[in-house]
Amino acid sequence: MKTLKSLAFHLHIWKATRGQDLIEYALMAGFVAVAAGAIVPGIAESLKTIYGRINNVVSSSAAQN
Repeated sequence: MKTLKSLAFHLHIWKATRGQDLIEYALMAGFVAVAAGAIVPGIAESLKTIYGRINNVVSSSAAQN
């Protein structure tokens, strides 16, 4: 066990933080993807309603002229 601790200390395993940034960025990208997936369906339905109303107004004003 002492040899393993000595080897880990010499290889700087306890202090290695290079991969930490990559993992943090991957987690943040995952959170953004989940949030976007949850928000987009609501936005799509709202946009559909808005464009439907605009279409009705434009169509009715074109029919009156």
